[in-house]
Amino acid sequence: MEARERLRLFVALLLPDEAVARLVEWQQRELGGRPDLRIVPADNLHVTVAFLGGRPAADLEGIAKVVRETARGAARPVLEPVRYQETRSVGMIALSDENGRATRLAERLFDGLERLRVYERERRDWLPHVTVVRFRERPRLAPPLPLLGRVVSSELAVMMSRLRPSGAQYEVLESVPLGG
Repeated sequence: MEARERLRLFVALLLPDEAVARLVEWQQRELGGRPDLRIVPADNLHVTVAFLGGRPAADLEGIAKVVRETARGAARPVLEPVRYQETRSVGMIALSDENGRATRLAERLFDGLERLRVYERERRDWLPHVTVVRFRERPRLAPPLPLLGRVVSSELAVMMSRLRPSGAQYEVLESVPLGG
């Protein structure tokens, strides 16, 4: 990558394979077969912590360093589905945050990224969630929750998003285990 090239970046908690498999089964059962819905593919299921948008490639190493520092010594978040909700363009599974571990990790990440001047914290509180479906018109669905149980995330990752006609394609640029 050239230093001036712009990369569409975000930081995410990665989900364990078993949780992804259960989400995919749930998506097919509850959301499949509707032409008005675009189901988020398995490779794109994650918990976004911070969306950085278009950043110069030269920023990548600093961002990765903040992610490594944030992950070091961080407790692994325990997340559990609590509700399905929609915005004007996506449907998501909102997650509880046992003992506030994911929120504390997010706050430390936000602080580090703000010091680096690559991120501006959102005005609303951060909500751990997994985007499971996209749409043009809000369908106002009310599906039952997926049976995920308690999901323990063990990795924090710097990810790149490439926009394609078929939808976003995500790539893990660096993944760091939580807790060192």
